[in-house]
Amino acid sequence: MNIQNMEKTRKQNSSSIKIFRDYLIFGAALAAGGVLLLIFPDKKEAAVTTAWSYMREMMAVLPAVMIIMGLFSVFISKEQVVKYLGKASGVKGPLLAIFFGALPTGPLYIAFPLASALIKKGARISNVVVFISAWACIKIPQELVELQFLGFKFMGTRLLLTIFFVILMGLLIEQLAFQKKQKQVHTR
Repeated sequence: MNIQNMEKTRKQNSSSIKIFRDYLIFGAALAAGGVLLLIFPDKKEAAVTTAWSYMREMMAVLPAVMIIMGLFSVFISKEQVVKYLGKASGVKGPLLAIFFGALPTGPLYIAFPLASALIKKGARISNVVVFISAWACIKIPQELVELQFLGFKFMGTRLLLTIFFVILMGLLIEQLAFQKKQKQVHTR
C-alpha cells in the first residue's frame, strides 16, 4: 500500500470517528435532557418552549449563515486569509480579528462556521480565537451603550483590558494547540 492510500484511509477513518463522536454527543445530550425531564416533570413545558424558540431562531439565521459562508469561500482567497490573518500577519492579524469580530451583532453560534472556514484557509489559531472572543464580548453597539450608561473611563478601561486578555488568550490557546500537535507527531 503506498503512502497516498494510507493517508486517504487515515482521513476516512478520522472523518468516521468525528461523525460518530458528533452523534454520540448529540445522543448524550438528548438522553441527559430526557433524564432531567423525568426528574423535573414540572419543567417540561418551559424546556420544550425554550428549545422550540431556539430552534426557530436557528432556522431563521442558518440560511443567511450559509449564504455568508458561500460568499466567503468564493470571494476571500486563501492567500488573503494567510496574508492578513496567517502566521506572518504580525500585529495586524489580531487587530483585524478584533475588528471583524466586533462588527457583527448576531448570535455567537454564527461565528463558529466562519472561524472554521478561517482555519481551513490558513488563519492563525490565535487570530481565530481573538475573532471568536471579540464576537462574544466586544460589540460596537454594546460599547456605545456602555459609554452612555457607564461613562468613558469605565468603557475604555474594560475595552482595553478585554482586548489585552483576548489577545493573550489567543496566544496561549495557540501555544497549547501547538504543543498538542507536537505530542501527536512524536507519538506516531
